[in-house]
Formats: sequence, structure tokens, C-alpha cells
Amino acid sequence: MAPSPPLIERPGDSDLMLSPTEERLESSRNLDALSHLEILHMLNCEDRVAVDAVADALPEIAGVVDIAATCFRAGGTVHYFGAGTSGRLGVLDAAELRPTFNLEAGRVVAHIAGGNVALVDAIEDAEDSEEAGRLDASEVASGDVVIGLAASGNTPYVGGALAAGRTIGATTVLISSNPHARLAHLSDVNVVLNTGAEVLTGSTRLKAATAEKLALNGFSTALMIAVGRTWSNLMVDVVATNEKLRDRTVRILQDAADLDEEQAQQLLADSEGELKTAIIAAIAGTTIDDSRSLLNSNGGVVRDALAAASAR
Repeated sequence: MAPSPPLIERPGDSDLMLSPTEERLESSRNLDALSHLEILHMLNCEDRVAVDAVADALPEIAGVVDIAATCFRAGGTVHYFGAGTSGRLGVLDAAELRPTFNLEAGRVVAHIAGGNVALVDAIEDAEDSEEAGRLDASEVASGDVVIGLAASGNTPYVGGALAAGRTIGATTVLISSNPHARLAHLSDVNVVLNTGAEVLTGSTRLKAATAEKLALNGFSTALMIAVGRTWSNLMVDVVATNEKLRDRTVRILQDAADLDEEQAQQLLADSEGELKTAIIAAIAGTTIDDSRSLLNSNGGVVRDALAAASAR
């Protein structure tokens, strides 16, 4: 089989534009002459740029949440693709969703250029393979959401994944810090976190990564809320896998239903540890079995289950 044509221009092309993340920040040109405290102040000041960059992109991120929620309700999967720091941030976000929201395996999947070894060892050339991105995207299905993470907006591995996702019928999203990203044409939604030049030139583990982390936090949290993995501002789908989380589960039930500790512990035991079932039983006054049935018939959404119980 002939190799796929390249998706992006290569360095040296006449129309190549340098990503803002690779430019020099004028205010940090004397970086190595500053005191430790002055360096930290400068980094902290520039970190605020990351927060503002995410704020500017919130409408686009909200659109991605809408798309991903529709995908989830249809049984689809959200895929993150990234290299280096971007890839590690995608892995981190996906991994934290399972214990926090009791998210089933395979619903939000992170792919990093170079595979799992790249989580701890820098495999710098792994990001240069479009074919590796296409290959890693072979598990993407029509109706899934493919989110490419690339500070420069130019990473070939991410481009390969976006192209493969688009071919199969997935919705494609690019999250970058480059308003002129060369991969933008492969995305249905182009999210730009315009963080500009880094304090340490080209070190996108700084502002660009901070903005990306904030964007992923916001996206995945809003997605979990949209598909009923919370109630009020409580983590009602948290998986109690250790003592700290077991204590938190009891406290959540106490807060949700105005119970004392002993009452909450007993109700959780009666509910076989199912926090959402216990909340419905406590607030609606229904039996454990009825509470379970209400949840099942309302997509596992506590608010909808309570509304259905109230409407009886």
C-alpha cells in the first residue's frame, strides 16, 4: 500500500508560519539574570495569560461539550490524541474520569505518540509520524469524537489521527495554542488557546500546557455533568476505592439528604454502596428497589429520577 500523502507542510516550505509558542517573549530576555523569586513572579504572571486564553475559547469548548454529550448518549467514545506534554495531559484527564465519575472503560480514551512508555520517557521523534496517528486512530468509530491536542497545532501524529477520524465519520476537534495551526483544516471545531510566546522560549509545558489542562478539565467536567454523572455540585458517581473515598461517599450522602453519619452509613449499606440509589431513597422516600428502577428509567440522572418520583 502506498503511504498516505502528508497532511501538513514541512519546515522549509515557503509559506510556513512559526507558531506563537515558538517565538521569544520580550519581557523574559533577561531570564537568566533574575533572582529565583523574580523568575517565579514572571512565570506566575504569564500563567494568568493561560486562564484568559481559556476564557476566550469557552464558546468553542462548550460546542465540543454539546457534541461529545450527544456522542456519549449514543454509546460513542471520546478520543484524545497528543504527543509529549499534550499527550500526557490527555492521558491524565482520561484516567481521572474513571474514579471521579465511575466512568466505564473505553468511553474517554487517550492515545499518546510513542505509547505508554512516552508517559515517563521523552520519545521526541514519535510525534513526527502521521502514519502512527492514523494507526492509533484505527479503533475510532463513526459518531465518535476525536480531539487532537497539540500546542503548536502542527504535530504530524495528531494530524494523522484527525485525518483518520474524519475519514471514518467521527467529529474532529483541534485544541492548540496557534491561531494559524496547519492542522485546523482537519478539524470540525478549532479551539485556539492563544497563550503566545513562552517565558522559556518554545517550552510549551508552561503556559500552553496550563491552558490545555484547564480546557480539558472544563471540557470533561462539563461533559460528565451533561450526562448525569453529578447531582447539584456533588460527585454522586464517585467510586469508593479507598478509605478517603468511602468517607467522602458518606459525607456526600449526608449533604445531599440531610442525614447524620450513622443514617448515611446504614442507607449506603442497604443500597449496596450505590450512592445515587441511596440519594433517591432518602430524598424521595422510595424503597431501594424502586429508587434503582427510577434511576434506570431516567438514564442514571439523579435530578430526572427525583423529578419522576415527585410527579407520581
